[in-house]
Amino acid sequence: MARNEWINGYLEAILDVGSNLKKTFDGKLSVSKIEEKDHKEDKLFSPTKYFVEEVVNSFDETDLHRTWIKVIATRNTRDRSNRLENMCWRIWHLARKKKQIAWDDAKKLAKRRIEREQGRNDAADDLSELSEGEKEKSDTNVSESTKDFSRINSIMHLWSEDDKSRRLYIVLISIHGLIRGENMELGRDSDTGGQVKYVVELARALANTKGVHRVDLLTRQITTPDVDFSYGEPIEMISCPSDGSGSCGAYIIRLPCGPRDKYIPKESLWPYIPEFVDGALNHVVNMARALGEQVGGGKPTWPYVIHGHYADAGEVATHLSGALNVPMVLTGHSLGRNKFEQLLKQGRLSREDINSTYRIMRRIEAEELSLDAAEMVVTSTRQEIEEQWGLYDGFDLKLERKLRVRRRRGVSCHGRNMPRMVVIPPGMDFSYVTTQDSLEGDGDLKSLLGPDRSNQSKRNLPPIWSEVMRFFTNPHKPMILALSRPDPKKNVTTLLKAFGECQQLRELANLTLILGNRDDIEEMPNSSSVVLTTVLKLIDKYDMYGQVAYPKHHKQSEVPDIYRLAAKTKGVFINPALVEPFGLTLIEATAYGLPVVATKNGGPVDILKVLNNGLLVDPHDQKALSDALLKLVADKNLWLECRKNGLKNIHHFSWPEHCRNYLSHVDHCRNRHPTARLEIMPIPEEPMSDSLKEVEDLSLRFSIEGDTKINGELDAATRQKELIEAITRMASSKGNNPSANYYPGRRQWLFVIATDCYNSTGDCTETLSATIKNVMKAASSGIGLGRIGFVLSTSLNLQETIEALKCCQVNIEDFDALVCKSGSEMYYPWRDMVADVDYESHVEYRWPGDNVRSMVTRLARIEGEAEDDIMEYVSAGSSRCYSYSVKPGAKTRKIDDLRQRLRMRGFRCNLVYTRAASRLNVVPLFASRIQALRYLSIIWGIDLSKVAVFVGEKGDTDYEDLLAGLHKTIILRGSVEHGSEKLLRSEDSFKREDVVPQDSPNITFIEESYEAHDISAALEAVGIK
Repeated sequence: MARNEWINGYLEAILDVGSNLKKTFDGKLSVSKIEEKDHKEDKLFSPTKYFVEEVVNSFDETDLHRTWIKVIATRNTRDRSNRLENMCWRIWHLARKKKQIAWDDAKKLAKRRIEREQGRNDAADDLSELSEGEKEKSDTNVSESTKDFSRINSIMHLWSEDDKSRRLYIVLISIHGLIRGENMELGRDSDTGGQVKYVVELARALANTKGVHRVDLLTRQITTPDVDFSYGEPIEMISCPSDGSGSCGAYIIRLPCGPRDKYIPKESLWPYIPEFVDGALNHVVNMARALGEQVGGGKPTWPYVIHGHYADAGEVATHLSGALNVPMVLTGHSLGRNKFEQLLKQGRLSREDINSTYRIMRRIEAEELSLDAAEMVVTSTRQEIEEQWGLYDGFDLKLERKLRVRRRRGVSCHGRNMPRMVVIPPGMDFSYVTTQDSLEGDGDLKSLLGPDRSNQSKRNLPPIWSEVMRFFTNPHKPMILALSRPDPKKNVTTLLKAFGECQQLRELANLTLILGNRDDIEEMPNSSSVVLTTVLKLIDKYDMYGQVAYPKHHKQSEVPDIYRLAAKTKGVFINPALVEPFGLTLIEATAYGLPVVATKNGGPVDILKVLNNGLLVDPHDQKALSDALLKLVADKNLWLECRKNGLKNIHHFSWPEHCRNYLSHVDHCRNRHPTARLEIMPIPEEPMSDSLKEVEDLSLRFSIEGDTKINGELDAATRQKELIEAITRMASSKGNNPSANYYPGRRQWLFVIATDCYNSTGDCTETLSATIKNVMKAASSGIGLGRIGFVLSTSLNLQETIEALKCCQVNIEDFDALVCKSGSEMYYPWRDMVADVDYESHVEYRWPGDNVRSMVTRLARIEGEAEDDIMEYVSAGSSRCYSYSVKPGAKTRKIDDLRQRLRMRGFRCNLVYTRAASRLNVVPLFASRIQALRYLSIIWGIDLSKVAVFVGEKGDTDYEDLLAGLHKTIILRGSVEHGSEKLLRSEDSFKREDVVPQDSPNITFIEESYEAHDISAALEAVGIK
């Protein structure tokens, strides 16, 4: 409970008011002065006491503090009593509000846990029964491979630095905060902390690993005058390759994202994520082309892995992984769902307040999406896997292990997928630990503490040593060192009580508390000032003057010197935190030869299992703390054994070891990733002349009037033969390479028509025809048709698209590409009308196929509703898109709810309600209309900033994805009569402003009229002339 002087004074006064009320009360009070009294079974009960505890524990005290100031300034007894009574009533109302919030949230959490349990049970039931064929295969595999596969992960081969032939390109992404290679401003704000240091050091370490050719760390470019100019530099080299290594080194690549003139905190970055994705895609494609020329024999060198750090970068990595078809790895650092549940338990903020303050639901969805796409999730500890990632719909530890076993045995997983969680502790740079730090010897300590304390003898000693030692009456004793922020969660007060109440420990050792920097405690944040004030009170209470050091200031560069001092006194390092997610200070202390005592809650369990250099304790048990410290301080043989073990095993936490483990796991997870790779259309050396424009149009556009199959496809063999012959003849007459004209890659612009023009029954309206014709007319009067490629992006299948265009009296050959079935299929009228098989293989990653077919109808239907509310529409579907018809007026689950239920069962899909919510399309995870455009931009060599997308002001549930990014978006108001957006998100989810930027210069509107001249004006407004 937060305690400070005004609360204590307030309690003393307000408890007097209710002191005449007596009742049995069995609860333990959390007020400091009451805690110190003997705990009796029967205690006096005061309503005011109860009310005060509720508010002090759970609500913002600022407003009550102001009222209390007025109360103590009131001289009149009656007025004073009235003010106190009013405060009691206000506290009572706040307590009721808190309980109602807690009750509502508890019901929602309980409901979600039940749904998760049901999903896990469904998956377990499906996986428990094997077909006869699977049983035979399983038995055969087990008998043949028992010796080879003694463990699940035994097939993973350790990374070898002897293989110098590899030339890997690795992409790391960390968007928020201030990132630079030198003089990092750690702690400048909440976004610039340990993650910044970690990703920079990881990039350096990977670049120094043999076999790695180049490492790019992608982050946001910041050009505001509020920060140093270095954060606006597009490129910064952070690791220079050694001579003869053939490596390129490591670089920070800063990409524009959002407003250029201001620093944006991570909670506000979400609407600009698509822009960063597009910028990163352009960079990676250009780099792949350049590296391919250098080391890839002319073929693009695609990233070996794309690694996202934190939720925002995880979402970026997800989209890049889908667009480039390369493995994705995720490191969460801290997790939104864990934070969300902790905030709900505190009761200070409602669900709505938490969401608006932290954009927590947007963050959680980004983390869930990252789990959908990630091959591997890197964690620091087992606790992070079990207690934090275990809260997510997209991960279940038992199901993941079961799927891993089945996959290893060659048994079907029935379309279910779970990311692999691996524990790889953060690496550390031990180069600053000198040889003397690992040896016995305290000569320099004697020069500080011995009889000769002249300035000459101290000249070469760290100043922080004198600053610490001045506190001690007997500085020769071993030093118990604690180093942390002054945060209640760090549990420093319990350590002080344990030390103060153990006389034997106080006789044998001193205690040093390094609790950040402070000038005036009263000006510090409330939580920090409370901790520091309590520390000073406890020192006074137990009369520990001369035995406890608590310096006011220290530099970050002096922390190694503090560890050295503790080691030279044969001291012990302690981390008594209530919960420690990892415990980096334990590794730092070990590097200087310090044995450790650490909390048994969290990461230290894994760390001490490796280092074997200390003891784990219950942080709530004062006696356990003092006993553990006493044991290490008093038993010199145990102290020496722990020191030796720590120094012997510390290499497990070095950066080279981290990189070897990391690359070994990545290499292992790549074995299950699709192997299809993109080919980039060569970029022409100069713009096409006007005479060649017409030639290209003729060579690429052919009539499709011919025999059509029942499913809408043409005779592939005949079509292919005629097309190749025609292109060859045309190219030969001009002396060109036939393959160069096989792609419309010489287009300077792509105009994408993605207006979802449906009436109330889901049929296409005449608006679609008018939109297409006006867009083409505007293009011909401006840039010129020869320079522009047109793409139609729709949820219709191919046959429906052809029929719609015929009704619109629009020639299908006017389009360079048709994106059909919500981005799951791609067709090229200029080439053939067979679906692009490369694109299909590109997006089929984690596609569950028939396994999810019947599950969708069961999960999409709301309990108690009619069976025929949603039914599969077989004729409209395909192998990569299952379509379902929704009965008019039927109630079905919204996209976020349905996606959540599928994730709980291990299915990874993309879901789209379309055609005025009359149809549901279920497509592969990486299939979407926006990803289809990114695919085209890569293979045709067209920068995404040269793409214009025409949409309505509403549409299918994937409509929002088309709005933001580097491309230009022209919104045609009034072009779409009926959308499906009402089925996109539930009320508890994030809002549209968390997805679409409100101030993007790439988005413009056209009011009700969208004639050709209106479209031309809109194009000029976004820079297309």
